[in-house]
Amino acid sequence: MTASLSRLSRGFLAGALVLGGAFAVSGGQAGAAEAPVGLGTATSFAVLGGSTVTNTGPSVISGDLGVSPGTAVTGFPPGTVVNGVIHAADAEAGQAQADVTTAYNDAAGRSATVNVTADLAGQTLVSGVYRGPTLGLTGTVTLDAQGDPNAVFIFQAGSTLITGSGSRVSLINGADACNVYWQVGSSATLGTTTDFAGTVLALTSVTAETGATVTGRVFARNAAVTLDTNSITRGGCAAIAPGTTTSTTAATTTTLPLTSITTLPGTAGTAGTGGTATGGTGGTGGTGGTGTVGATPGTAATTNPGTATATSRGRPTTGRGDSSTSTGRTTSLANTGSELTGTTLAGVLAVMLGAMMIMASKTTPKPAPLHRRRRR
Repeated sequence: MTASLSRLSRGFLAGALVLGGAFAVSGGQAGAAEAPVGLGTATSFAVLGGSTVTNTGPSVISGDLGVSPGTAVTGFPPGTVVNGVIHAADAEAGQAQADVTTAYNDAAGRSATVNVTADLAGQTLVSGVYRGPTLGLTGTVTLDAQGDPNAVFIFQAGSTLITGSGSRVSLINGADACNVYWQVGSSATLGTTTDFAGTVLALTSVTAETGATVTGRVFARNAAVTLDTNSITRGGCAAIAPGTTTSTTAATTTTLPLTSITTLPGTAGTAGTGGTATGGTGGTGGTGGTGTVGATPGTAATTNPGTATATSRGRPTTGRGDSSTSTGRTTSLANTGSELTGTTLAGVLAVMLGAMMIMASKTTPKPAPLHRRRRR
């Protein structure tokens, strides 16, 4: 039942009509999702003419500019080409023109989702293929991708595409100029100050009047591209090989009934093992200093015989007493603290003995004179 209602809803939206012959879709799919039109090597071009490319004023072309099979490119400068180069009848331009032909035939051969016969201004369109004997725009047309960045919009004009002054193509909800294509059976004219979006694939010629801007590309297969103070930016569209068909299948959502959920008891976890801490390696001890050799041993002192003389004048009764003389040997000791030798000891004793004798002679009482003795 739900699937039947969904199909019915899509069929109703696809067949909706607006009085006066104009067709508008607001919210909903206009048909099955479309694959993008492959441009091949022409993807890098912002402008490509068949016979000539002419320019007036300071136009700015972002992307490659080329012509083939014609050879003439005029008006650059004052026009400038940025993020690209000019290809005049070279191999790159020739291959790009061939890819444009393939892309043109691809876009023209798509099955139309909706036939339109009136001005597109004031309408909001979702992705799909829109066909009319001519296409016009005197205001703003809004292209709504409904949140799908891959939404594709293809417009098929049996004859001409003409936009009025100040017209605008508005992209909303993820719509991308890289996925908007305008296949024109003869010539396209973008009026002054038109703000346009998408790739123009014209069989004959393309004219951009003063101040018109394009986010996308302008390609003319057989005749000229004429510019006048325009800004044309090709954007960062991915190259798709010409004739490539990408089928898009709508996503299907299946809802399954809930089943009972069994809760199993948890198993106790195993305690983790603590990590083993490894101590740091101690530093290497410093090398001890070299000891200083002790003081140089003293040199043995030279022994010189010392002479000690003790003289005492006595007053003997019979005349002068002999002085006692004692000669000893003295020895200076070495600073090494050596023991006294026998010879040195004997000398010291002799000196001491001599000194004692002198002292004794001074303290012995003198004998009384003989004449005093006799009186008694």
